[in-house]
Amino acid sequence: MTDSAPRFSWRSIVLPVYLPTLVFSLGEGAMIPIVPLVATERGASLALAGLIAAMLMVGELAGDLPAGWLVARIGERNAMIGAAMLAVIGVLIAIVSPTLPALAIGVFLLGIATAVFGLARHAFLTSYVPVRTRARALSTLGGVFRAGWAVGPFVAAAIIASTGSSEAVFWVLVGACFAVVGVLVLLPDPEQVFGAARLAREASAASSPAAPDASSATDASGAPLTAGEAEAAAESSPSVFRAIRENRGVLARIGTGIGLLAAIRVSRTVMLPLWSVSIDMPAEQAALVIGISGTLDFALFYASGQLMDRFGRLWSAIPGMIGMAAGHIALAFTHDLPSNALWFTVIAVWLGLANGITSGIIMTLGADLAPKQNPAPFLGAFRMIGDTGGAGAPLLIAAVTSIASIMAANVVVGVLGLAGAAMLWRWIPRYVPHRRR
Repeated sequence: MTDSAPRFSWRSIVLPVYLPTLVFSLGEGAMIPIVPLVATERGASLALAGLIAAMLMVGELAGDLPAGWLVARIGERNAMIGAAMLAVIGVLIAIVSPTLPALAIGVFLLGIATAVFGLARHAFLTSYVPVRTRARALSTLGGVFRAGWAVGPFVAAAIIASTGSSEAVFWVLVGACFAVVGVLVLLPDPEQVFGAARLAREASAASSPAAPDASSATDASGAPLTAGEAEAAAESSPSVFRAIRENRGVLARIGTGIGLLAAIRVSRTVMLPLWSVSIDMPAEQAALVIGISGTLDFALFYASGQLMDRFGRLWSAIPGMIGMAAGHIALAFTHDLPSNALWFTVIAVWLGLANGITSGIIMTLGADLAPKQNPAPFLGAFRMIGDTGGAGAPLLIAAVTSIASIMAANVVVGVLGLAGAAMLWRWIPRYVPHRRR
């Protein structure tokens, strides 16, 4: 008997998966950097402008769990369309009402939209991409997001230079969101063929009292599900809290390690600019060094996926976390050295390489551990833990720096990174799939 299920091909996901992601992240990458500037133009202090910019992360945290429920309920493509429209509403609120509260609300709604959009793509690739290429597909997804965020600021700079208005950049995100909707509507929806969430919803409906029997539910190839398969899919309800309850052990162990990984990743982006200021490094030189570090980080996204698919997830997570932890600790002892600018350059490059090795690991581990029938609710909880770690890192750095010093903050971050590496070494299952030679 031949397998009639459609086979995976990279070509099948380039347009429906990666293209909308690139367009959305480009619009977001154009808008995010100018939010503090718009806030100060509207009369905000530097502290308040920073708080308004941070509403993006607050919105992502608030949206992670509802996103898991929403994607499981209405499907990946519908959730992405809704997220794009929510982002448009947020931007229009910020434009129509030129006040600080309106700007904060708009950025918060954009954060929620980002959470839904990202989880929808994550859930789809989890259910569609074969295990043997999963890490490369998800690392590429992360690389596409980073590419959009990297190009977006250049688009914003060009628009500001030509119009003289920073708020004009907001329309880039509006245009990007409508372009995303157009792409999603015009292209065939791959989730209709491959999406696990769709199968779970169909099976759940088929096994409900209103349905005649479970035989009307079909699998990806169109063949009827067996009674056992329908029952298993029906039990995969779109309840995020049920997913948390049933997977609380995994979330507590591996999730904590992932939260620490997210924290040390964000710490790098916060610490390097602060450190360059603390050693009186010229701004243009610091920007160049940090840019090189970010370029190396971006360049390794596919190599990270190859590493995970070939040798296993530990080969990405552990070297990357230990490398970032060692970099932060080493940086703490270079502050007062005569060649501190040179050491800053070397360690910044090292941190970029170490972070690049971990590209895609959080999404890949989430996909490996998520229930097969309906991954979205679990992924919502898993992503929320990572986002919590990322959101807490700047607060930790600020607190330790104010109490002790910026050197002490580096050491604390490094120690937490080593603790996270130990947790992942202990708890990542050794049977997590990888492609053998």
